Amino acid sequence: MSFRTFLIGGGWDAAAATAVYGPFLRAAADTAGDGVPRIGCVIVDEGDGAGQFARYEPVLRKVADCVPVPLLVPLGERFDVGLLRDVQGLLVCGGLTPAYQEVFSDCLDRLPGLLAEYGIPYAGFSAGAAVAARDAVVGGWLDDGVAVCPEDSAEDLEEVEVRAGLGIVPFAVDVHAAQWGNLPRLIAAAARHGLAHGVALDENTMAEVTADGRVRVAGLGRAHSVRPGADGGALVRAYGDGEEFAAAG
Repeated sequence: MSFRTFLIGGGWDAAAATAVYGPFLRAAADTAGDGVPRIGCVIVDEGDGAGQFARYEPVLRKVADCVPVPLLVPLGERFDVGLLRDVQGLLVCGGLTPAYQEVFSDCLDRLPGLLAEYGIPYAGFSAGAAVAARDAVVGGWLDDGVAVCPEDSAEDLEEVEVRAGLGIVPFAVDVHAAQWGNLPRLIAAAARHGLAHGVALDENTMAEVTADGRVRVAGLGRAHSVRPGADGGALVRAYGDGEEFAAAG
């Protein structure tokens, strides 16, 4: 059984909530059948996990009939894949991206298969979107010592860093593209690490990866597709609400 994937570039604009969360929640409702879907919200808990969950819960409930469930993982611990048995949708939330990569480091090879087995849709918000990639851009602001994005976007890292991700989507992901200036970081990461395709998402923007290998964009911003160009350059194209492009490199 397959599962559906939804990547959200961050942002809390109420006007975008239905566009960015609606398709994911409808997919979770399909998995739940006649019941109300339980949405597991994975949050790396640095002491404020309950408060972070309190931001997501009312947004999800307002968009669709669902039961958000906090899956708080204390900083330094690992995600328990056994929790998937009790949910019909998995939302991996935002926070420090390297910490989210570490939370899933023990189940990178198992989580996608279990999602497929149970038919559970995956949604990633900000950090959750970044770690969905096989090659996860987890932060940094320098490329060989040269600034490529604001230092405030660094995620507590110096050099741009790519780590092993979940491999749910076949392209690298960066987020808060327009708002934090992160598109150049993705371009730098793609060039240095030989990535065939990357997608940088604006806030309040969702990219759905469809079963036929397309990426469908919804929301208020854009998805910026980055592919290798001639002479070490990059080809960048932006897609807005209702547009789509190929997921593969």
